[in-house]
Amino acid sequence: MAKFLMLGKYSAEAVKGIASERTKKVIEAIEKVGGKVNSMYALLGVYDLAFVVDLPGVNEAMKASVGITKLTGIAFTTAPAITVEEFDKILG
Repeated sequence: MAKFLMLGKYSAEAVKGIASERTKKVIEAIEKVGGKVNSMYALLGVYDLAFVVDLPGVNEAMKASVGITKLTGIAFTTAPAITVEEFDKILG
């Protein structure tokens, strides 16, 4: 499994749907494509949400990102992530 960082930005319409029930549906959507949610954070600043997830690969990351956007109206930017230790090994 690969690690991905999903950064979400609420639209005005998406803010109206904030609810724990919708959060459960988001988790289910990630699990449906074979993923696992490690952590979810609400943010202040450029992005409103940050999820750290494990997914089988890029195809599943795209499915999860677009699927969650369709489900919630929240625009997501999704990027692969590696630990700094892994980064140092690759480039060091």
